[in-house]
Amino acid sequence: MELSVVTTLYHSSSYLEEFYTRIKKEAKKITSDYEIILVNDGSPDTSLDVAISLFRQDDRVRVIDLSRNFGHHKAMMTGLAHARGKLVFLIDCDLEIKPETLSEFYPMFQNSTVDVVYGVQETRQDPPLDRLFSQVFYAIFNWLSPDPLPMNLTTVRLMSQRYVSALVAHQEREVLIGGLWVITGFKQLPQVVNKSSKGSSTYHLGRKLSIMINAVTSFSNRPLILIFYLGCIIIFLSSVAAAYLTVETILSGFLPGWPSLIVSVWLLGGLTIFCMGIIGIYLSKIFIETKQRPYTIIREFYERAVEHDHEFRANPGRRGTVLQPENQDTWSDGQRR
Repeated sequence: MELSVVTTLYHSSSYLEEFYTRIKKEAKKITSDYEIILVNDGSPDTSLDVAISLFRQDDRVRVIDLSRNFGHHKAMMTGLAHARGKLVFLIDCDLEIKPETLSEFYPMFQNSTVDVVYGVQETRQDPPLDRLFSQVFYAIFNWLSPDPLPMNLTTVRLMSQRYVSALVAHQEREVLIGGLWVITGFKQLPQVVNKSSKGSSTYHLGRKLSIMINAVTSFSNRPLILIFYLGCIIIFLSSVAAAYLTVETILSGFLPGWPSLIVSVWLLGGLTIFCMGIIGIYLSKIFIETKQRPYTIIREFYERAVEHDHEFRANPGRRGTVLQPENQDTWSDGQRR
């Protein structure tokens, strides 16, 4: 297999067919030996039905149907883990970045010694509040992390198989794929891409905050180090204040200090709870990682057997269910589709 195209599906039914038509055209320009992997991340619309329809009409299409919504990053990692191509092209199917980017990245990949050509935006087209949040995210993450993220990073990228194999070898259950892209290493070449905006996003403010907290605590221990230094500073200032009050009491007599006492109690109490919260996040991550749960579960794997193109099968190593020929439209578990 020369080329694998990987994309994820979530509320994707309205543009999946157009994406398929355009990416198929671009893949054919590079090689006739390609596959298109569609990962359904528990989409609540008809994305899976559309994907299965494409699978039935094109034996190069493979569909991975996850048992529920696991999240964009985990769905991408699942698709990459099943990619068989010497080259792997990862892109979102929402058409915000045009599928023709594949033909733009391929010559750059071939004419250099890199393992990855990835897209970055020169200027973001998001609403002002989203752009501000993005700038804050990159500033905080790159300040705290020893492995900074490229500014305005996008999903789209063309990768070698050896890079992909190294990428999916990471076993984190709390996945931030952007950070994994960076720490995997290899030579990577940025390329400016234009990304349009479809007007709405599934990444609401609460989800963005969750991603930012997860990103920082997954790739940096500096918050714990900062807590230590914060404790040292508080001890120092408290010692200075205690010495000052002791001297004032000896020289001037009793000093009433109820307001300052209340303020100090609230300040130290708030700092204590805040620091305990940060430590608690790290402890929860240890708890999650030690369980060793799979980060996605595949409900069904739609692909044609290599030996007989008219048969469908699910890879035994991934699920173990063998699907019957299309003209029977009957599945081995007895369910009708």
